[in-house]
Amino acid sequence: MEDRRFTEVDLRRMLEHATGNRRDAVAGRWIIQTRHSRRAWEVIVEPLTTEQLLLVVTAYPLENEKKAR
Repeated sequence: MEDRRFTEVDLRRMLEHATGNRRDAVAGRWIIQTRHSRRAWEVIVEPLTTEQLLLVVTAYPLENEKKAR
């Protein structure tokens, strides 16, 4: 998290304010679309239903957001 300049609180806020989601290429994982520091981000999560937890695999900013518009 430190490498990408966000904290656990930031991550929780990103998940609370998600703008969308889709299935990941890896079975059982989801990509959560969100925003942080005025940029689009994606957070890869894996629901652990038995433990009733949401495992965060990784989070990263979308680099080409401005180019795509």
